[in-house]
Amino acid sequence: MKNNSFARNWLRKMHLWIGLITALFVLILSVTGAMLIYAKDIQTIINPQYWTVAEQSSRLPISTLLENVEATSGQTVTVVSTEPEYRDRAWQLRLDNGEYVSVDPYTGEILLTYAFEEHLYGFTMSVHRWLLYRDTDNRTSLRNWVSVVALLFIFEVLFGFYLWVKPKKRLKRLKINTRAKTKILLYQLHTVLGVFLFLPLLLIAFSGIAFNWKAPTAAVVSALSPGQIEARPPVAEFTPGQQLAINRAIENGLRALPQATLFRIYMPASPGEALKLRVQMPGETHAYSWIWMNPFTAQVLQTFDASAASAATQVWNFKYKFHIGGFAGPIVEALWLIMALSPCFFVISGIYFWQHRRKSKPVPKFRAPKNAIDNHSL
Repeated sequence: MKNNSFARNWLRKMHLWIGLITALFVLILSVTGAMLIYAKDIQTIINPQYWTVAEQSSRLPISTLLENVEATSGQTVTVVSTEPEYRDRAWQLRLDNGEYVSVDPYTGEILLTYAFEEHLYGFTMSVHRWLLYRDTDNRTSLRNWVSVVALLFIFEVLFGFYLWVKPKKRLKRLKINTRAKTKILLYQLHTVLGVFLFLPLLLIAFSGIAFNWKAPTAAVVSALSPGQIEARPPVAEFTPGQQLAINRAIENGLRALPQATLFRIYMPASPGEALKLRVQMPGETHAYSWIWMNPFTAQVLQTFDASAASAATQVWNFKYKFHIGGFAGPIVEALWLIMALSPCFFVISGIYFWQHRRKSKPVPKFRAPKNAIDNHSL
């Protein structure tokens, strides 16, 4: 019994101190994670002139679009992000100087030139992933700290769940008395919500860590899922030519996977590099399939259909859509919004309990030793 009591007290203290140490960062990640669910929609509503276009019968050929943007901006386009779900949305192109342009794919007009962090979605993403700091190599020294906070949050959730499940009559404690005093009501909400949100919060935090610490999290997924996570296949080498054939290369590439929807185009960074098409197959929740093209001859070099990959690969690829709640329509998105904001409640209520406990502790009276009193009287 003493050992069990000691373990509970130790876990309760760890639950408290992890919560206090990570409180500020958990609040930031919670709020920004909730905002990211609707950030693109919000910025489109606020500034439709930058992100929406008038739908027309056909878009410009990719090569013509690239020529227009490069002639206007004076920069080379490195990535083309399409909007396959919306025909009235502008496309986003990344330039080799790190800036982005929002472009009308029907006319080639540049609607906006911007840095990634200058608008709501990019700013929120930068705070959520990097706490707004990235070094000159476009990496971040704070990305690891964000992952550490997420890992500590996983331990926090596990400790909290254990503190509920270990004592007897655990099911009877899953009730909320709305007429109870504030402290009791908050404690009941803290416990009940923590139990019901235990598993989804744990998985959301784990999927967030997987974007940064890929090797250890991939090992966990491989161990728990059938099969192994499949790597993308190697791409055959080719001899660079004189004239790019971008349009024909994209057409041939999409014929190789005829059911695929084009999501993103990665332009070759050097003459010997392949043109890469990131596409979404019907069985995928997001674009995880790839097509590699020779940009000079339009020859298909390699394809990777992620929808036909192993179960472990499917689970691994699902992490992005699961993390943002974008896999089953607006109802799930609304549910994910609530879950994303729930850590704010746990942090605030936990700090409330800690402060209340500190104030309620009696201050011990100081009593001087008898011999000290005697010596002082001398």
